[in-house]
Amino acid sequence: MQVADYVALGTGSLRGHGLRSALSMLGIAIGIAAVVLLTSIGEGTRRHLAGLFTQFGTNVLQIHPGKSETLGIPGVLGGTTHKLTIEDAEALLRVPGVVHAVPVVSGQARVEGAGRGRSVFVHGTTAEFPDVLQFEIGQGSFLPPGDPQRGTPVAVLGPTLKRELFGDGNALGQFVRAAGFRLRVIGVMAPKGQVLGIDIDDAAYVPVRTAMQMFNLDELLEIDVLYAHAGVEAQVIEGVRRVLTERHGGREDFTIFSQTAMLEVFDNVMVVVTAAVGAIGAISLLVGAIGILTIMWIAVNERTHEIGLMRALGATATQVQGLFLLEAVALTLLGGLAGVVLGLVVAGIARLAAPGLPIYTPPLYVVAALGTSALTGLVSGVLPARRAAGLDPVEALRAE
Repeated sequence: MQVADYVALGTGSLRGHGLRSALSMLGIAIGIAAVVLLTSIGEGTRRHLAGLFTQFGTNVLQIHPGKSETLGIPGVLGGTTHKLTIEDAEALLRVPGVVHAVPVVSGQARVEGAGRGRSVFVHGTTAEFPDVLQFEIGQGSFLPPGDPQRGTPVAVLGPTLKRELFGDGNALGQFVRAAGFRLRVIGVMAPKGQVLGIDIDDAAYVPVRTAMQMFNLDELLEIDVLYAHAGVEAQVIEGVRRVLTERHGGREDFTIFSQTAMLEVFDNVMVVVTAAVGAIGAISLLVGAIGILTIMWIAVNERTHEIGLMRALGATATQVQGLFLLEAVALTLLGGLAGVVLGLVVAGIARLAAPGLPIYTPPLYVVAALGTSALTGLVSGVLPARRAAGLDPVEALRAE
């Protein structure tokens, strides 16, 4: 038989049992649609959260007091720890590859201005903070450079806080009061958005020493280190560890978090999650595969006489087997195409209904879905095809 004969016989059989073929394809279509939709949500979530992290830079280290096995909290389950200080941050500037080392403290306080007030996070830091975490200034300037030990009474407002206090008016040069400190506004940050439901723009920034006095602190929350490029990450981490260990009396009582390492761990977790939700969708595909197997088995019984006639006309057992495999693959491939279209349509509707829902379907997923559907047909059709090929031609011709 020629290829055209295979196609004619296979499509003719599918058309002859249109309803049955459609129902068989429906099972595959639902399975493929579920796989496409669930994996698209998983991949979209992975890309969305990875984007949230990378918007704060990738060549960044975060240093926290306490070892990770003590939950990174001084004095909890791990005895006493040496506090991180502004001097520690300044010492890290000597490490080769370090561009900036920014001390950070944070606390919550009520910020009042223009007759209004709002409870927000107040972050104490230095002039290099925007360069390290990729923030931009919308108006005015950020904190002045200079000795971080000096507590200058100035503040930079996040755009949300500025809007709540001063509306559309100019905030530059105005005064606000935070935790009893009178501060002059010298800048307004550019919008940054939300991360995990937290409005980053609803905050204020003051010099680190001012914040430590404001919240009566004698230690830092963390030190953020910006290094030159990815190629020096390992050397910088080792240098930071060496310098701080020396300063802390030979004890490594701090934890270094690499942005790159955190992203890799997060990426691996999301890959597993995406695979898990894909496996859940694959259950529907398995049900569809069983349906194809059943339908093809029934088809062999119904077409026994036809198989005998084909063999009498010279068709080989291999050709008969190939015909039934072709029909099974055609059923699942058409069902897979319908499933991909259905999955993409549902994903599009979900984007319109919930614009914040992260959904992304890589082209590779579409190709993989179609390949999976074809493979499903091939596997499902093996037993029926082998049974058809194994029928005795004479006995098959006698069948009614």
